[in-house]
Amino acid sequence: MSEDRHYDVIVIGTGAGGGTFAHRLAPSGKRVLMLERGGYLPRERANWDSTEVFVRARYRAPEMWLDRNGHEFPPEVNYYVGGNTKFYGAALFRLRPQDFGELRHYSGISPAWPIDYADLEPYYTEAEHLYEVHGRHGEDPTGGPASADYLFPPVAHEPRIQQLSDDLEKQGLHPFHLPIGVRLTQDPHGGAAHGSTCIRCDRVDGFPCLVRGKSDAEVICVDPALLHGGVELLTGAYVTRLETDPSGRSVTAVVTELDDGESVRFSADVVVVACGAVNSAALLLRSATDRHPDGLANGSGVVGRHYMRHNNVALMAVSKEPNPTRFQKTLALHDWYLGSEDFDHPMGGIQMLGKSDAEQVRANAPRWAGRVAPEMPFDELARHAVDFWLCGEDLPLPENRVTLDGDGRIHLALDEKHNTEGLKRLRHELQGRLGDLGMHENHLLDHSIYLHKGMPIGATAHQAGTVRFGTDPASSALDVHCRAHEVDNLYVVDTSFFPSIGAVNPSLTAMANALRVGDHVLERLG
Repeated sequence: MSEDRHYDVIVIGTGAGGGTFAHRLAPSGKRVLMLERGGYLPRERANWDSTEVFVRARYRAPEMWLDRNGHEFPPEVNYYVGGNTKFYGAALFRLRPQDFGELRHYSGISPAWPIDYADLEPYYTEAEHLYEVHGRHGEDPTGGPASADYLFPPVAHEPRIQQLSDDLEKQGLHPFHLPIGVRLTQDPHGGAAHGSTCIRCDRVDGFPCLVRGKSDAEVICVDPALLHGGVELLTGAYVTRLETDPSGRSVTAVVTELDDGESVRFSADVVVVACGAVNSAALLLRSATDRHPDGLANGSGVVGRHYMRHNNVALMAVSKEPNPTRFQKTLALHDWYLGSEDFDHPMGGIQMLGKSDAEQVRANAPRWAGRVAPEMPFDELARHAVDFWLCGEDLPLPENRVTLDGDGRIHLALDEKHNTEGLKRLRHELQGRLGDLGMHENHLLDHSIYLHKGMPIGATAHQAGTVRFGTDPASSALDVHCRAHEVDNLYVVDTSFFPSIGAVNPSLTAMANALRVGDHVLERLG
């Protein structure tokens, strides 16, 4: 491993962006090397243990970042083959067509993209088919046009969630089946056989899947890509920096530190960065040279800036009747996505979370003390829980940024209170309807177990925006093909390229864009 090794393409990171990109290139016959700083996530009983996954953070990376005040916090990052998709809820939404244009929010502007919905639509369709998304286009009134429907029908609501859907419709709202990437032998109500078996449907949101029943990047893309002769994967490979030729116009070496401490140098005609928005920015900043004194590809000064993560809140309502649902993550609501009659600004979306269990409720007990009937034990409270995820758009403020200190440690500056008015109003809309939805009106409780005990800065699962793309090299780091303006053979294909984030989960957009950029790179390589 000591000598240099050359490939057609090196892909750094194996998550939604990197894994999908490698899958696109795999059949081409090109020599492709995937570098992943972690290993394969072990398949073990703890995969489905709430205490291990959420309370003890068994699979979270054992590292600490610093906030703008220099205080340490544990980021919600996981370094495994498949990246954070090993733990995502597999909610695979398209951005709304309006999200690609400029949107005026209560607290500022969400900028337009240099491409529009139509440019990405064919790739959205391909990504939905690749990741075996279950859903039905046309149900969501805010959704854009689709050139083809999902390959698989929606996962049917279980009775309590079907009742919730019916009650929402009675209020004149438009609930729809949440598009979700799961690989079911059959859905909970007898859908067509395909894929793998998912026998623990309550263990989707935030859990790794023990039976490979979730459509994550490892299962869908990385492992199938490795079946092609030209594709290799090196795990335990942390890329410390990228080196360029004297002109600074081409990456000539990918300097990689292996788990055993050995340093290895690889090279490629094309280098693709997909480490996650924070770590991709950190890698470019670590790769500063005389030609790129502020970081590689950072002549515009935007690398590390405009960091976004959604303004999220996880909430638990208490149903008057028991909620025996196992697969709860089947419903979403976008009636207030772009605003309401009395609020002319975007508010965001509502979707179901995975079903709470007694361990998760118990972990939150100190915050809930006295707010629920004390005679109701944790397991009974969990039986009545109905869990919601409210998602509002974050805005790309330049001061929200990733920087490195003299020791190379990651600092993340974030205004945690910015543009939250829409989310507050979205919560108010839900709260005011609880009684008509068969739930206790005063029991809409913060479910902080999903947000690392109420630390918003640590909730980095939806990170985006730190290496934005655009047409102007003075205000963006990447061109419309996600190639660095200043470095001819360098691309970035994770969510770093987002100029705005919308108010839906970003994974499908990263996947679709990786397919789009993959086609561009294949054309470039001939």
